[in-house]
Amino acid sequence: MAVTPPIVAQISVKELEQVLKNISIEVQLVDVREPMEIEICSLPGFKMFPLSEFPRWSATINTSLDPNKETLVLCHHGVRSAQMCQWLLTQGFIQVKNIVGGIEAYSSMVDPSVPRY
Repeated sequence: MAVTPPIVAQISVKELEQVLKNISIEVQLVDVREPMEIEICSLPGFKMFPLSEFPRWSATINTSLDPNKETLVLCHHGVRSAQMCQWLLTQGFIQVKNIVGGIEAYSSMVDPSVPRY
């Protein structure tokens, strides 16, 4: 019998905008894009966990991040972040959300000053 991957909750870029404006909201912000992508553009407060460097940081994810704290995950379009969300859920994280559309959607729908690539 095949194992069904966990269902990943989602958050829109408009909802993310409100989270970023409200500093009293306790969330962890994770960006899984590559260093060269992050050099082009990034959002404040995000911790970088590039998927290509998974072997370097995966064993310490439970000490780098709090599994009990809400965690929002970002990538370019939302595919890699969804993969990261599924993996975090298998590691015991309980409040994980994928940012739908990624930084591309954030740039086009929330803040056009964020460079697109």
